[in-house]
Amino acid sequence: MARYLLTRAWQSALTLLLSTIVVFVGVRALPGDPALALAGEDRSPEALEAIRRHYGLDQPLPVQFVQYVERMAQGDFGVSIRTGTPVSSMLTTALPVTVELSVLAILIAAALGVGAGVIAAVRRGRPAEWLANGLALIGLSVPHFWLGLLAILYLSVATGLFPASGFVPILEDPVDNLHHIVLPAVILGTGLAAIIMRQTRSAMLDSLSSDYVRTAKAKGLRPRAVITRHALRNSLIVVVTVVGLQLGGLISGAVVTEQIFGLPGFGKMTIDAVFQRDYPVIQAVVLLTAAAYIVINFFVDLLYSVIDPRIRVTGDPA
Repeated sequence: MARYLLTRAWQSALTLLLSTIVVFVGVRALPGDPALALAGEDRSPEALEAIRRHYGLDQPLPVQFVQYVERMAQGDFGVSIRTGTPVSSMLTTALPVTVELSVLAILIAAALGVGAGVIAAVRRGRPAEWLANGLALIGLSVPHFWLGLLAILYLSVATGLFPASGFVPILEDPVDNLHHIVLPAVILGTGLAAIIMRQTRSAMLDSLSSDYVRTAKAKGLRPRAVITRHALRNSLIVVVTVVGLQLGGLISGAVVTEQIFGLPGFGKMTIDAVFQRDYPVIQAVVLLTAAAYIVINFFVDLLYSVIDPRIRVTGDPA
């Protein structure tokens, strides 16, 4: 087990280092000169040179990279070129909103998707499976922005059950926080629930037709025990993989839902930084997203070894 963890740990660290290099070089390869944008109307050579010197843009790329890594190791992601605000402060404000939205959405999606997938597999060929497949198809087909607008129209404007926009920090008022975040999380989780449902159903059908499940039935185990302790557990590797990938994607991909519900999250900050060529913010956002993927996949690998002890020996989820 220790060898398995060490192998995954150094692979994750190497991936993070390569991601840092790719992000740094990729951002520098974007067209346009940020010094021109910062100079405003005063675009004299002296002003441009002073701006480049102040932000270190006149240094060779290797020197800029080493300086960036040193600052990043100290938690200093630099200062926004456009606003002058420390990037770490911007991340501290925006990231908790998106993380809370993503985690709540993935919990809702996992509860709905796994439950519906198990029912669809156990009740194969019956109305329950047809209903689950139909709802999954609707969840995959309906765009989030349209569903969000309908939710605001009928559940916020017409009935007043939920706020139409805004966000309240969880430490300030947990109840009001949940009141504001639950509707966006449900909207964001519908499409994910459909994906998880389809994957769970497919994995459960494979497990239910396997030899160990037939052996468990032959031993006289209760159907519930056969489904939960044997079929579902061996199907969870696929489910955990999907949930891990989707959670990583939500951290940077919830921008549409955040815009509709007026949430001051990670996605809006990312879009603004890209359009304004705000190098420090772009670097921090992309690097943090890559780090989130790496950390989540590391924990997914740990869950593999818990779900299937054979992985601790072979190190291969397959």
